[in-house]
Amino acid sequence: MADGTKAVVDTSAADAAADEAALAAAIDELTAGKAAPAGAVADASSQDASEDRGAAPDTPVAADPDPDTDAADPSDLSDLSDVGQDAPRGEETSEITAPLSVHEIAAELAAGGTARRKPAAPEPAAAKRRPTDPQPTVDPRDTATLPRTLPAPLRHSGDTIGHRYRLEECISQTETFSSWRAVDEKLRRAVGVHLMASGHQRARKVLAAAKSAALLGDPRFVQVLDAVQEGELVYVVREWLPHASDLAKLLADGPMEPHEAYQMVRQVTDAVAAAHRRGQAHLRLTPRCVLRTDSGQYRINGIAVDAALRGLPDEDGTDGSERTDTRAIGALLFAALTHRWPYPEDRYDLQGLPKGLQNAAPDQVRAGVHKGLSELAARALFDHPPHHAEPITTPEELTRAIAQMPRIRQPEPELPPFPAPPRHNTHALPTAPNPTRVADPAVAPLPASSRPTSSRRTRRRLRRVIKATAWTVALGAIGVASWQFVDTLRNTSPTTPPQTSATSDAPTPQASTHNPTPIAPKAALSYNPKGDSAESAWALPKAIDGDPSTSWPTYGYDDQFVPGGYKEGTGLLIDLGSSHAVNSVSVQFVGTTTAELRIPNGQAADNPQKAPLTSFTAVGKKSGTTVDFALSTPTNTRYLLIWLTSLPKDTDGKFRGQVAEVKVSG
Repeated sequence: MADGTKAVVDTSAADAAADEAALAAAIDELTAGKAAPAGAVADASSQDASEDRGAAPDTPVAADPDPDTDAADPSDLSDLSDVGQDAPRGEETSEITAPLSVHEIAAELAAGGTARRKPAAPEPAAAKRRPTDPQPTVDPRDTATLPRTLPAPLRHSGDTIGHRYRLEECISQTETFSSWRAVDEKLRRAVGVHLMASGHQRARKVLAAAKSAALLGDPRFVQVLDAVQEGELVYVVREWLPHASDLAKLLADGPMEPHEAYQMVRQVTDAVAAAHRRGQAHLRLTPRCVLRTDSGQYRINGIAVDAALRGLPDEDGTDGSERTDTRAIGALLFAALTHRWPYPEDRYDLQGLPKGLQNAAPDQVRAGVHKGLSELAARALFDHPPHHAEPITTPEELTRAIAQMPRIRQPEPELPPFPAPPRHNTHALPTAPNPTRVADPAVAPLPASSRPTSSRRTRRRLRRVIKATAWTVALGAIGVASWQFVDTLRNTSPTTPPQTSATSDAPTPQASTHNPTPIAPKAALSYNPKGDSAESAWALPKAIDGDPSTSWPTYGYDDQFVPGGYKEGTGLLIDLGSSHAVNSVSVQFVGTTTAELRIPNGQAADNPQKAPLTSFTAVGKKSGTTVDFALSTPTNTRYLLIWLTSLPKDTDGKFRGQVAEVKVSG
């Protein structure tokens, strides 16, 4: 791979004998366990499950009450309800593989039932099968000949895997695999490692899933760095995000705000839709798999690999996998909005829904839920959404539905309840020399050293008067001297015409505005510094197509732009293709609109669409349906920003601006 790690390898012919020996040993151990009396030893799978539950080593394990039963009742899931549970609550496990679902427990039961099945008659010790032939009679690559259950490889903190990865902390342990936080000693970085026995029937599927996930190369997914089979061990190495928090941890204190839930579902859906376009599916998208970094970016862990580790069955065709991932995204959004798990069982520290609320939209479960997000979650989660809404069955459809929603604004930060006024404000000084003030008993007086005395105020006032007088005298002297100089010239040269008349017809920098030369814009771009997407990107060319009957609309806003508020405006960036000397810009709007003409400075010249508004210099501000900006001197620039600060109200009650045409002259 690109970072120097090893690629996925296949079992070679040299490992065939080792596989056969491991298989025979596993069968011998299972046979010996089944032949033992019920009171002598406990069932191996029950012991593993008790270890997963965190039982003490000396805790006795109850034997199977009915050892002759061929298979467990699929409806009784108590013996595996805790398989794969998280580490203790006091331990930081932000990147842990999620617990088993109902389908996964059924898969474990099916596998475990076969392994625990007792033969009709005990096989004598002399008849036990021994690996006498070094060449196996069956193809070891045929996974049907491999055991369906093998215990997870036993490893300890400090062990080294592949002469490179040092295990630090076990964060998850199940009957078939374990997950560790480890250190890559070669590159000196933290990584995550999954360990599984190579003789397990799922091992090859895990390797294939890890290889396909590594080839995805999408930074929105946690990257798979290594996937190797070495002897009796299969391990998958992935990227580790030490400062990220999973969605289950983010929901520990309550539901998300609408803006944060919108950001989560939008980013997760975009990533999953991109993976499906490349033929990949996650198939086990849970709150434990969705991680939020410090920068607010959401990343997805365990694509394809988690499902292979858990032994989830492959979905029938592309449609099945797309519906599975879409339904999982709907469940994530449901949990983020309601702080409830949308199924009867309690999962991920969330309480499940009672039977009476099945197929209920989030706004029916909890009051105050955003209506648009509630409908989106119901359409993605349920096959028959409430109110006869059309279900969403693919991530691509969900992406389009999110794009059609009005953008949810981020809540404004709360201001302090009693902001302290500035102590020295020269603009608010009273005009009276000694004003009479009434003391407010609720406000504590300032210290004596910080209160301005009357003498200080008198001195400041005197200094301002002296400065104003000096400026007045200086300007008067300049005016008198200029008048005397002109009068002297007239007296000494009466027949000479004034110099101003000789130069009145000479060209000036402003004269070029009388003969404008049209400059055709090459492109129109959306400038949305506090947004995450272009506003009406499909209609941007209509602002420069030369047809005033077509226009580029902005988003519809519930409130007017306010200076200093969450959003002060939105803009249209005009690209001239190359630098031109611009003299004037004419903009035609639909409805009375207030706009500024801004020109990028050196900081915004390279990428003006991502530059902050402070990187643009305002050269004019006007209001109306047609505004003309005339520059005092020609300005060489490639980009022009039409910054809209006040929008007209549309027929739907929203504040929406529309730019019909932009004309540039040089």
